[in-house]
Amino acid sequence: MQRDGYAGSALGKAMLVLEKVIDRPGPVSIGALGIWLGLPRQTVHRLVHQLVDEGLLCKSIKDEGFTVAPRLRRLSRRILERTVDDAPVRAILADLVGRIGETCNIGILDKHEVLYLERVECAWQLRMQLQPGSRVPPHCTGIGKMLLASLEARARKRLVVNLPLTRFTEKTITDQDALLSELKRIRHQNFALNDQENTTGMLGLAVPVRDQDDRVVAGLALHTPVARLSTDAALQKIDTLHAAARRIGEALITESEG
Repeated sequence: MQRDGYAGSALGKAMLVLEKVIDRPGPVSIGALGIWLGLPRQTVHRLVHQLVDEGLLCKSIKDEGFTVAPRLRRLSRRILERTVDDAPVRAILADLVGRIGETCNIGILDKHEVLYLERVECAWQLRMQLQPGSRVPPHCTGIGKMLLASLEARARKRLVVNLPLTRFTEKTITDQDALLSELKRIRHQNFALNDQENTTGMLGLAVPVRDQDDRVVAGLALHTPVARLSTDAALQKIDTLHAAARRIGEALITESEG
């Protein structure tokens, strides 16, 4: 499992450990890492604890093993923020808004919240006012539900049971089992609808943005007043959203490789 000839170095081995932990849906034990990477247990033990000392990995609270630490999460979020802020991604978002005539944004899951990274407003005066950097709950937003649904089942349930399912409207889902059922349906259909669950009179439709390994790295959504666009009319734009999400995913890959 060589990577550009550096996997034999200490840094290369540490990178392989990080990649394997990031790729797994839950905590990873030292023994499992040794088997997967073909490295001696004592070597993996040393590498893991060096990464823990640097704040990149941490011991799991609930399970045996190690997982991604807050410092690494912050670093990955900053990388994605800078990449999304680049001209190609914003240009794709602006083109999408021009095609569908509604405000669109890109967001990621940051701990228990959705963080909006980029947003392009439509020309209509009646619209939801949110700026990049805004944070919203995931259980009642299109992007939030899409990103929750993209998680592996155990991680999804673990996050949902720790969410404060605050009610914002009469349509907000506040029951854990009902939300988990909704997320399962969203995962299957590959899009999420927010039908006035966060703000009365506002509709959201979200699709996933995927990387080269088909992992969901962000969500792309349109927002519109229901007085201007019905649910059925919004769903007619789903193919356009998916096409833009694919272009954004390709742009993110190009920027990361460049």
